Amino acid sequence: MDVGIDGEQEFYVCACFYTHNIFLQEYNLHVTYFNDENRFIHDWKQALFSRGCRTEDQMKTVIQQIKDEVMRRKSLGQQFLERRQKIFQDYKPLHPHIYKLLDSYFTEEFLDILHYARQEDATAEGLKEKLTVESSSEVYSFPVFTSQFCEQFMEEISHFENTDLPKGRPNTMNNYGVLLNELGFDEDFISPLRALYLRPITQLLYPEWGGSCLDSHKAFIVKYKLGEDLSLNYHYDNSEITINVSLGRQFSEGSLYFGDMRWVPMNETTCTEYTHKPTYGLLHRGQHMHGALPITEGERYNLIVWMRASKVRNEMCPMCGRKPKLVKTIGFGDGFTQEQPDMVNLCSTL
Repeated sequence: MDVGIDGEQEFYVCACFYTHNIFLQEYNLHVTYFNDENRFIHDWKQALFSRGCRTEDQMKTVIQQIKDEVMRRKSLGQQFLERRQKIFQDYKPLHPHIYKLLDSYFTEEFLDILHYARQEDATAEGLKEKLTVESSSEVYSFPVFTSQFCEQFMEEISHFENTDLPKGRPNTMNNYGVLLNELGFDEDFISPLRALYLRPITQLLYPEWGGSCLDSHKAFIVKYKLGEDLSLNYHYDNSEITINVSLGRQFSEGSLYFGDMRWVPMNETTCTEYTHKPTYGLLHRGQHMHGALPITEGERYNLIVWMRASKVRNEMCPMCGRKPKLVKTIGFGDGFTQEQPDMVNLCSTL
């Protein structure tokens, strides 16, 4: 259980976390698996065949990869606790002061945006005048952190990566990067970032997506580098709202591209590009389809925060499209909560 800036709350995952959205990197395909090999072969054989999975041995390898991923997901909670304890005991931060969020880490431009958003008479249209409205629908960019802070943040991440301590990776599509809750950033950095600095902005820009009642998150660093991860496949996030901050380093290419919302057919979608600017954040709806083009040189670090509103996702899981079947977990899980019949609607009171 996470107890912090939003008070005491127990969070859950949806049961679909163990069956849906399993990524097969070799075939660039997300699949579902219901612990039934024959059903899986029946449902996915044609799609896999068209992508090069054409032998019995290849199919056996795919099924084993899926079983390994399901087992990994089921053991995430315990592995998190073990890694977090080991890191807490043995890791000596390079910049210990950055683990507590301060106003001085933000640019003057961001603090001006925040000051406006916190005013009682602030409006979405007034706020947009202070942001860069990108060509893709409901995507906004603005400066967030100072260059000095970004450099220290990247130095801290590199310092941790160079240790032999255990590291959980962000997801099955990013093989390099850091889960920030394991490193100790959640309580005094990411939680206040979400609740005190970003929520005043999101409540104006995304009221229908729970922008006023974001109550949990998943935060991580992704790194793109030649010889490591170069790009990110077309996907949507397990969030209501996402912020993606480019921390920097020298790199070429690697633009983000946005399509449409996940329910819009690909043949009806026109993609637009966004070029990363160090220190700038990009704010978008989680279910807005997007991807990252390959970098051609250098390396790039990005801070990603998937922000979640239980009041929205309790009605429909964004991953399976149904009312979530709750499974207990550790920490924020996937941001679902056990609602009581007489619970006050927080979104309407904020």
